[in-house]
Amino acid sequence: MGRTDRASLLIHVDPATVFAALTDRDALVRWLPPKGMRGRFERFDLRDGGSYRLVLTYDDASASPGKTSADADVSEVRITRLIPNERIVQEIEFESDDPAFRGTMRMEWSLRGTSDGTDVAVEARNVPAGIRARDHAEGITSSLTNLSTYLEP
Repeated sequence: MGRTDRASLLIHVDPATVFAALTDRDALVRWLPPKGMRGRFERFDLRDGGSYRLVLTYDDASASPGKTSADADVSEVRITRLIPNERIVQEIEFESDDPAFRGTMRMEWSLRGTSDGTDVAVEARNVPAGIRARDHAEGITSSLTNLSTYLEP
């Protein structure tokens, strides 16, 4: 492991509105799953020091088998830092029998207010080798686009 992936998007709402969407269970289920997936939480305690368990299910897994099962990715997420309206740092472990998906990925969501809205930046460090860079970039970008669609009128 060791690869870092990054993406960002300007969203035309204030940082508090973005932060609320990053921390609300119902909002996350609506915008976080990338295109072609749907999500559900098996457990949810999003606070500094909290955690959640997320199941992402592929609409069609024939082209992209899941990390945990043929059609699903299950991740255990620990919140290691939460600064309201500014930053969320997560440690993510994928449930998988494949060693290529093992290890702890650190994902940081950073918010920076601008005159036009909020610059939302995502940085994933120590991305497991089994996650192809192109697939990860598409997934992060898709989630950011979903977030924008969810928040912007």
